[in-house]
Amino acid sequence: MPDDAPAARAGGDAELQELRARVATLEADRTHRPPKHRARSFPAVVLIVLGCVLAPLGIVAAWAADVVGDTDRYVETVAPLASDPAVQDAVADRATEALMTRIDLSALLSGAAPEERPRLEKALGGLGDSLEGAVRSFVREKAREVTGSDAFEAVWTEANREVHASVDKALTGSGGGAVRLEDDTVTLDLAPVVERVKQRLVDEGMGFAARIPEIHTDFTLVRSDGVGKVKSGVRLLQIVGDRLPVLAVLLVAGGVLLARRRRRALVAGALAVAVATGLLGIGLRVLRAFYLDALPAGVSPEAAGAVYDALTRPLHTMVRAAVALGVVVALAAWLTGRGRRARLVRGVWTSGVGAARATADGFGLRTGPVGPFVRRHRTWIVRVLVTAALAACVLWPYPTGWVVVGLGLALLLALAVVEFLAADAPAGSPPPSA
Repeated sequence: MPDDAPAARAGGDAELQELRARVATLEADRTHRPPKHRARSFPAVVLIVLGCVLAPLGIVAAWAADVVGDTDRYVETVAPLASDPAVQDAVADRATEALMTRIDLSALLSGAAPEERPRLEKALGGLGDSLEGAVRSFVREKAREVTGSDAFEAVWTEANREVHASVDKALTGSGGGAVRLEDDTVTLDLAPVVERVKQRLVDEGMGFAARIPEIHTDFTLVRSDGVGKVKSGVRLLQIVGDRLPVLAVLLVAGGVLLARRRRRALVAGALAVAVATGLLGIGLRVLRAFYLDALPAGVSPEAAGAVYDALTRPLHTMVRAAVALGVVVALAAWLTGRGRRARLVRGVWTSGVGAARATADGFGLRTGPVGPFVRRHRTWIVRVLVTAALAACVLWPYPTGWVVVGLGLALLLALAVVEFLAADAPAGSPPPSA
C-alpha cells in the first residue's frame, strides 16, 4: 500500500494539471470573445441608430410625397376646413371688410329704390342705432350665412384645387413661373364668396349691392416664413418619397441581424423607432406654436391653426401608426424571449388555451383531422399568419394607430385558434372517428 501512494499522488497531480489547463483555456476563450462580440455589436448599433433617425424623416417624406405633391390628396386633406367654424368666421370677416370698403353709407338709403326702402330700413333698424355698425353687422350676418352653406364647401374645394401649386411651391420651393406666390404667402381668392354675399344682400333689399363691381380679396392659407427655413429639406424629402421609410426599416432589420442578441436588439430597435417618431409628433406641436406666433397682423390665429392642423393631420396619423407598430413589434419580440416574465405570460396563455380545449373536448367537440395537421405544420402556419399581418400593415392605404392595433389583435386571435387546434387532446379522450 505505501508503494501506491506516490502513484496516487502523481495521478492526482496530473488531473489537477489537466483541470488547470481546461480552466485556462476557458478563461482565454472568455477573454478573447468580447472583442469579437463588440466587433459585431458596433455596426449593429450604428445601423439601428441610423434607422431610428431616418424613421421620422421617412414619415415626413411620405407626407411630402402624398399630401404636398398630390393635388387630389391635398384637396381631400383640406376639404373638411370648409365646415370649420374658425375658417368660416375668418372668410366671412374678409368678405365683410371687402364689401364695406365699396359701400357708400351716405348714399345707402337715398339710393335705394322706393319699394326696397321699407324692407331695408326694417333690416337695418333691428341691428343698432349706428348706420355703419348696422350695415356692417348686416353684411357680416349674410357673409356668415354664405360661409355656412353647402355652396361654400364647393367654392372652397375648387379654390384649394387651383391654389395647390402655390402650396407646393411654398413648402418645397418647386413650381413654375405661372405660380403666384407673394411675400411667401399662399392665399385664396374669395371673389366667388363675395359674389354670393352680394346676391344675399340684393335678396334682402340692398339692390345697390348688385352695382358693386367684382371684388377680389385674399384669405391667407399658408404663410411660408415659418417653414421657409426647412423648404429645401422638405423638397428633398418629397423627392425620396416612400423610399426613405423602406430604407429606415431595412437599416433597423440589418442591425438586428448583425446583433449578437437579436431578440433584445429587435425590442430595443422597435422601441427606439417608436420614441423617435413620437418625438416627431411633439415637434409638430411645438412648430405649430412658432408658426402661429409668426403670423402677420390681420390673419386669424384660429383659422390659421385649423389650416395647420388639417395639413399636418396625415403626419400625426402616420406618427401614431409608427408608434403603435413599434410597440406591438417590441412586445411581440419580448413575449417570445426566454425571460422569466415572458415565460410566465406564455405559460398563462398556454394554460388558458389548454383549458378551453379541455372544456371543448368535455362537451364532445373534436378537431378531427384538422388538429393533427395543425400540430404538424404549426410553425409554418404561424409564420404565414405573421407575414400576412405585416403585409396587411404595409399595404394598408394610410394606416392609423388603431389599424395597427386591430391587426395585432387579429393576429393574436388567429394564433389563439392555431394553439387551440394544435393542443393535444386530454388523456383518455376517444380518438376521432374515421
